[in-house]
Amino acid sequence: MRLLVVEDEQKTADYLRQGLSESGFQVSLARNGLDGHHLAMTESFDLIILDVMLPDVDGWRILQSMREAANSTPVLFLTARDSVDDRVKGLELGADDYLIKPFAFVEVLARVRSLLRRTQTPVSHDEMQVADLELNLLKRRVSRAGKRINLSHKEFCLLELLLRRKGEVLPRSIIASQVWDMNFDSDTNVIDVAIRRLRSKIDDEFEPKLIHTVRGMGYKLDVEPDNEL
Repeated sequence: MRLLVVEDEQKTADYLRQGLSESGFQVSLARNGLDGHHLAMTESFDLIILDVMLPDVDGWRILQSMREAANSTPVLFLTARDSVDDRVKGLELGADDYLIKPFAFVEVLARVRSLLRRTQTPVSHDEMQVADLELNLLKRRVSRAGKRINLSHKEFCLLELLLRRKGEVLPRSIIASQVWDMNFDSDTNVIDVAIRRLRSKIDDEFEPKLIHTVRGMGYKLDVEPDNEL
């Protein structure tokens, strides 16, 4: 998912960008209000983290311009403006959340994930299918070639993510964030083990193979053979 951070204090901006990137997000950074306003109004983001006190154009104006243009991108204000009046103003202008500096990164990350979950488009159908692999979301059932396959809760969530992002190479950081709700630790093999277990259940006895390893990048689910296996 793509985030925009609008923050003029260099240390804070770099800290947020590094932490969010390591948590699996694509992060664009604007270091003044003018650039932030331009990016917010012309590009597509899943969420914007916005300071109030910015050079050129303040955060109030950026948010007001967005909402006047019917731009409903979720906005989290992250600011030292800590009065009740400031918080009320931010929420009345259309902010989705308001967090006071100084902050703990774990709380910023929790609020970002909460806002993204809250604003995600609901699933429009109950079943997903690729080749002869079928997943039923309501019944929590998986089958391939008509054969029922029993998955653990995490295996089901992992397969659902791969199906939703069919054909897209998913790095381990994204999988860790979306399925385990955690930062990716390069010293652990939990994701590789989960992929192997899932592959043994839905691929080992069937053709074509659907789960592919893209060396140095991650995993994808696709009906096409992967030359990088």
